[in-house]
Amino acid sequence: MKFDNSGIRRQDRLMDEAQARALLQTAEYGVLSMTAENGEPYGIPVNYVWDGQSSIYIHCAPQGRKLRAIAVHPEVSFCIVGRVNLMPGSFTTEYESVVCKGTARANLTEEEKMKALHLLIDKLSPGFRELGDKYAHKSFHRVDIIRIDFTEFSGKCKRVTHPVQY
Repeated sequence: MKFDNSGIRRQDRLMDEAQARALLQTAEYGVLSMTAENGEPYGIPVNYVWDGQSSIYIHCAPQGRKLRAIAVHPEVSFCIVGRVNLMPGSFTTEYESVVCKGTARANLTEEEKMKALHLLIDKLSPGFRELGDKYAHKSFHRVDIIRIDFTEFSGKCKRVTHPVQY
């Protein structure tokens, strides 16, 4: 996965690669943007977990719009928004975000699906690993996993050091 900020117009708002990877690791959700099977744009917020390399996993029902969309158009974008601080008196907003581009894949092996479920449990329910494992096994037939393999990502942020009041 290549870090590439060259397409960001505001070069004064670049996030470095280490910050972008940290946000990718810790953010709770992102917006998965796809092309639906009928060609229309389709975006949906989802929980996810990053594998620490170049892929994320998301869980979904074993049937549905996401799976139909990626079966036809596997190229996707994933946007994560981290800390946001609205500054109304300065008419601006501090923010941090990461945008990733890649290819979505379903039909993973059972072993990879269970590994992804355990990664999700470790991230989203870290104090409930044993209970989460039981739940993952019990509901395994009712869940599917999508892996998104990223080719590139970029990061952008805005920090206001001296707020202006109007």
